[in-house]
Order: sequence, then C-alpha cells, then structure tokens
Amino acid sequence: MNDYAGQHEVISENMTSLITAELTRYVQELKQERKSHFHDGRKAQQHIETCWKQLEASKRRFERDCKEADRAQQYFEKMDADINVTKADVEKARQQAQLRHQMAEDSKAEYSSTLQKFNSEQHEHYYTHIPNIFQKIQEMEERRIVRIGESMKTFAEVDRQVIPIIGKCLDEITKAAESVDHKNDSQMVIEAFKSGFEPPGDVDFEDFTQPMKRTVSESSLSNSRGDGKSEPKFGSKSKGKLWPFIKKNKSPKQQKEPLSHRFNEFMTSKPKIHCFRSLKRGGAGPEDFSNLPPEQRRKKLQQKVDELNRDIQKEMDSRDALTKMKDVYIKNPQMGDAASVDHRLAELGQNIEKLRLEVQKFEGWLAEVEGRLPARSEQPRRQSGVYEAQNASGVNSCAQDRESSPDGSYTEEQSQETEMKVPATDFDDEFDDEEPLPTIGTCKALYTFEGQNEGTISVAEGEMLYVIEEDKGDGWTRIRRNEDEEGYVPTSYVEVYLDKNAKDVHKPLQKISE
Repeated sequence: MNDYAGQHEVISENMTSLITAELTRYVQELKQERKSHFHDGRKAQQHIETCWKQLEASKRRFERDCKEADRAQQYFEKMDADINVTKADVEKARQQAQLRHQMAEDSKAEYSSTLQKFNSEQHEHYYTHIPNIFQKIQEMEERRIVRIGESMKTFAEVDRQVIPIIGKCLDEITKAAESVDHKNDSQMVIEAFKSGFEPPGDVDFEDFTQPMKRTVSESSLSNSRGDGKSEPKFGSKSKGKLWPFIKKNKSPKQQKEPLSHRFNEFMTSKPKIHCFRSLKRGGAGPEDFSNLPPEQRRKKLQQKVDELNRDIQKEMDSRDALTKMKDVYIKNPQMGDAASVDHRLAELGQNIEKLRLEVQKFEGWLAEVEGRLPARSEQPRRQSGVYEAQNASGVNSCAQDRESSPDGSYTEEQSQETEMKVPATDFDDEFDDEEPLPTIGTCKALYTFEGQNEGTISVAEGEMLYVIEEDKGDGWTRIRRNEDEEGYVPTSYVEVYLDKNAKDVHKPLQKISE
C-alpha cells in the first residue's frame, strides 16, 4: 500500500513541476503580452482621435475665415457704392477684403492638406494597425490553446509511466490479501495476550459426618464457608490466579480483583505484534511530531510554521487598523478616546510576540529535521531506480527510499506546497484587473476630513461621493470622487446609502443630494 501511494506521489510531483509551475509562469507571460497589445491598441486609438480633432479645428478655422472674407467683401462693396465715403476709406476696405480672401485661401489649403492626412491615417488605422493588433492577440490565444493541449498530453505521459508499477503494486496487494491466514493471526493474538491463568483443581470431598478437620483446596474457585484459618491460606496462594469469570465479592474488605488489572493492561499496554498497530492511532502526538517519520515530520512542522505566520499577519493587520483608528481619535477627539484602544494594542503586541516565539521554536525543530534528511536532488534518480528494481526483483523493492506516514497515506514535497499556493484562476479572468471597482451606493460627508496618510482621501462637509467598498470592521470606508480620485475615510465621518438592487450606481450625485 505504501508503494502504491508512493506512485501517486510521483504523479503529483511531476504534475506540479511539469504542468502546474510551467502553466503558472506561462499565464503570467501571456498576461504581460496581452497588456502590451491592449496598450498598442489604445495608443493607436488616441492617435486617430488626435488627427480627427486637428481636422475639425482646421475645418472650423476655414469656415470662420470664409465668413469673415464674405463680410469684408460686402463691407467693401457697401463702401464703394456710398458716394459720401472718402477714397481712402474705400481703399482701406478693399485691402481688408483682399486680406480676408487671402486668409480664407490659406485656411482652405490647410484644411485640404489636413483632410488628406486624416484620410490616410484613418485608412492605415483601420486597415493596418488595428488588424495587426487583433492578429497578434489571436496568435497569442492560439499559442495558449496549444500549450493547454501539450499540458494534457504531458499529464497522460506522466500517468502512463507509473501504470506498470501501479499494476505490480496491485498484484502484490492481491497476493498479500490472499495470503492472509486467519487461524495463524488468531493464534498470534492468543500467544501475545493470553492471561496465564491456570484452571482450578478438583474440589476435595469434605465429610461432615466424621469429626475430622476440614481441608480447603488450594485451587478452588472461591473461599469456602469454613473457619477463618483457611482464608489466609487461600489469599496467599490464589490471589494472583483468580479465574477470569469469577463473581466479584461485594464485601468492602475485598480488594480489586487481578482480572481487571489484566484487562486494563490489555487495553493500555503497547501491542506486541504488527497487526494491532492501529489500536494506538488517533491519539494526540508530541508537539514536535517526533513520532512521525522524518519526511512526514518535516511537512507537519512546515505546515505549523505557515499557520503561525498567517496568524501573525492577521494580528499585525488588526494592530495596523487600530493604530489608524487611534490616529483619527487623536486628530479628532470628538470621534472617541484614543486611550481606549491602548489596552487592545498592548494585547495584540503580546500575542504577536508569543506567536513569533512559537515560530522560532518550530523553525528550530524544522531546521533539525532538514539537517538529517537526504539531499532533494536524489528524487529523480530514486524514481528511475525504483522502476528498474521492480522489473528485476518484484514490487517489494519499488519504493524503498520513500517515507510514509503511519497510516499509509502519501506525503508531498515542500516545493509542491509552496508552488500549489498559487491560486488556479480561469485564464480569461487573469486580465480583468484593469476594471475599477463598481459603486455600491453613495455617501454624504458629515464632517471635513483631511486625508494626509497614504490611501486616504480628503472630503469636505456635505460633499456627496460614491461608495465602492463597505466597512470591513476596521472603521474605514472606501469611496470615490471621480475616476482618478478614490481612497479611505473614517466610517463615522460619512453617512452611507447603499444600493441593494444594483451592482453599480450611475445616478448623478446632484439628484441623490436633492
């Protein structure tokens, strides 16, 4: 069974190193490549929008100059037809009309040039740049699909490599099950746990018709009703050899029967044979897991260290939140008493210190175990050696170097535990981190707050803002003023209006304030 579990451990190791780790790294590369393509697309879109704005500006300028040239021409004709106007004024109006006509011609030429340039840029944008970007994204997705197919093929190959070994393990398990000798096992249990009691001898005949001294058998089951002289004799020789099924004497003077001691010894003593090892399982082991094999002990110690580190991080997060709240109370005494959180801060500090001492203790044991273990580089060579040894001498030598837990369960390597902590998310969801958080309601600032610390935002009394994250219990609410301004404010500084029916709130703040 240990060898069978060991082959599944081999599958797990190979899948972690050949599939999971490689796919995780490849997904990160695809994420960066996709962001680069999207950046190029936004850049091309911004360029075509800039060209359109230049075209619109040139068009409006040409239109304005044409209108001004028409007005100047009409003014010149009016001045020329008026007999009361001097020749100098007519000449001045004529020159002004010519100047406006020349400016209109220049604007027309500029507008024509800008239009041709925009048409060229637009054609290149829609027929060259954007198609190229989409083509690159499509090629990236096709590479991703190919890689997933390769990973599936790799999994099949990894599983196929251990199928012969697993088959031999199953054959040996069947063989071992068929070789079970229940009679022999029962005899072994009897030999290991037999009580040692001897059957009592025959009871002597006591003739009460004769004036003779009555005798008591030393091997009788219980005390006879004779005189008191025979009781010490029975107690001295038969006290330790009572028959197991004798009835207890309810007399308070009677001591506890040795049979109960024998049963207690049977239930609490360490079993002497292999088939009763399971009786001791399930009990609480020592704190340093010294009852486990080296590899299993190392993993248990590493799990304990990771658990303590997570507890330390939780305590530190709570302490940071209380520190922020205390700073708010110091700056705004009307919000609360800053001294009220000192006791809790001191308690968190003591908890953190205790947890750190625990971490040091378990890390010391972990370092001691890792110093005794063989080098990890022997694992691949060990696997190939296992397979060859099985072909030569049978399944009993297929996993001699492998450590197993007391109940036969397989264990995993340290590298697997750290690598498998990477969350397995959907491929397409990896790239959705660019979208802002949706608004879940609105809030009104009850007081003015100056956000001087990193992550906070300043608000003015009476200001209406969007709520994007509720108070998580640390006294802070995350709000947004516009697309570029968001941050945290004390929950007690704002009055929150949550929208329970919609994931996003798009109503204008003016209507909400009304």
